Amino acid sequence: MPNVTIFIPADKMPSDAVLSSLTDRCTELCTDILRAALETVHVIYVPVRHGRGHLVFADIRYRLAASRTPPVMERFINGLDDAIGKATGVTVRIRCFGYAPANIHARN
Repeated sequence: MPNVTIFIPADKMPSDAVLSSLTDRCTELCTDILRAALETVHVIYVPVRHGRGHLVFADIRYRLAASRTPPVMERFINGLDDAIGKATGVTVRIRCFGYAPANIHARN
């Protein structure tokens, strides 16, 4: 954790080169701003059939930590907004969900 899942309409999915750059930027934001260990960062793109609302939706799940204060999360969200907006050319809806370590049950 953190997991960055970005839902993009299939017909608007950026090129592999653009997604590669976006992956690098999302990873930097997670490791630099959230101070996540590189091996815990996951960036996933999901092609979708758009129904209603913003064309691009980003869902971020992360482990709560004392260092991830509201100002830190604001910097993180602003960085994501900029990176995803540049990659897709549209306004992105971003939602971040923090979980206490005791409430995370996972494997791998």
